[in-house]
Amino acid sequence: MLIYIHGFNSSALSYKAGLLRERMAKLGLADQYACPELPHRPAQAIALLRGLLEGRDPKSVTLVGSSLGGFYSTWLAEHLGVRAVLVNPAVRPYELLAAHLGPQKNLYTGEAYELTPQHIAELHALEVDAITPSRYLLITATGDEVLDYRAGVERYAGCEQIVVPGSDHGFRDFAAYLETTVTFWQRGRV
Repeated sequence: MLIYIHGFNSSALSYKAGLLRERMAKLGLADQYACPELPHRPAQAIALLRGLLEGRDPKSVTLVGSSLGGFYSTWLAEHLGVRAVLVNPAVRPYELLAAHLGPQKNLYTGEAYELTPQHIAELHALEVDAITPSRYLLITATGDEVLDYRAGVERYAGCEQIVVPGSDHGFRDFAAYLETTVTFWQRGRV
C-alpha cells in the first residue's frame, strides 16, 4: 500500500496527491493507493493513520509525506516500521506553526478552525529522537519558500536523498519524481 499523507491545511485533493493517485491508477494499482483526509488535530491525524496501518505488514507499506505529512510519516516509520518518501518535510513543525496560532482555513476543504497551543503540544509529542536511515527517501527542493531544505537534509542525513534545485514548497516538479516514489515503495515490498 502506498499512502499519501498531506500537509498542514492541505487535503487529499492536493496537486501531489492527485498526481500520485493518477500514476497508481495508470499502473493498475489504484487499489494499492490511499490518501486519507486528515483532521487538523495532530493526535487525531496520527490515530487515523495508525488505524489505516493496523494489521498491515510494514514491508508492504510506504508513506509519502508532504510537509507536515513528512513529520507524521517519520513518527509512523519509527513506531510502526514502515518506509517513507518525504517531500519537503517539516522537521520541527511545532516551532514553525507556533507563530501562526489563531484562525485557520484549509486551502482545499474550506474547513475553518483555531490553531491553538494544544495543537503545538500534540505536534511536539510526535517528535522522534532518532531515525532509521534505511526507511527513508528524502526529496526536497532548494527553492522551498516555507521550509529550509537544509534542515531536512541534516535531519535525514544517511538516508537516500534527492535535492532538487529550485522548485517551491508545493513541489511543482513532483511529476518528475512519481516513478522514483513508486519504485521506492516497490523495492520495500521485496
